[in-house]
Amino acid sequence: MTEPAKTTPPRGAIVVDPTVMLVGGGVALIGVVMAAFFLWMVPNAAARERKAACVGLRSTGPALCNGQACDLPMQAPDFTAYDHNGKQVSLHDFQGKVVLVNFWASWCGVCKTEKPQLNKMAEDMASDDFVVIALASDRNWSDVVLAIVDALAPNTKLPDAAEVPLKDALDIYAKALPNGVPFKVFLDPPEGTGNIGAIAASWGINAVPESALIDRKGRIRAYFANKRDWESPVAQTCLRSVIDE
Repeated sequence: MTEPAKTTPPRGAIVVDPTVMLVGGGVALIGVVMAAFFLWMVPNAAARERKAACVGLRSTGPALCNGQACDLPMQAPDFTAYDHNGKQVSLHDFQGKVVLVNFWASWCGVCKTEKPQLNKMAEDMASDDFVVIALASDRNWSDVVLAIVDALAPNTKLPDAAEVPLKDALDIYAKALPNGVPFKVFLDPPEGTGNIGAIAASWGINAVPESALIDRKGRIRAYFANKRDWESPVAQTCLRSVIDE
């Protein structure tokens, strides 16, 4: 039997091998599947990283739900406080920004040790998208102002008097901290004979410091009992994960 004559492609012609096409198509399909899987994994990995970071910071549920830990995220209760000029400010005023509310007090020794780290973190992460609020469970501004000086400028000599006029306290503050502080300070006076501020008490807080991380929609995303190392990488990861959303 005579074999069929083999035809030679014209010079310059492109020859496509079906086997190569099949293999190439398979490789391309695998590439598409892998890309889709990667795009699916990225947001899930980010969510896991955020959760792990905030849990690593020892996140708990705020005591706002009838004595039980609340499920997060949850809407943060609004509150109204005052600055040292008597200006009224509410938490709602900061909606659209990520807010860390730090409940503290001038009489709280643990708060004093936490304040330098809170100050450094607020300074390092300062932006239009992020606000740190220090809500003081105190009855007067002089104690609050001098407590900040004592925590952040410990070499400053403070008055021995039990009561210091606010003007004098502000003068000491201006000299000790001429650039101010990178966080906002508001007063939360206690009601009755207690020592926990009325706002803090309404959040179920019975000891300070405690902190709540609130997202742009006004929802509590993480809650931290007791002091935290706000300069640690895990703290920065937790905060940035919410800021960068």
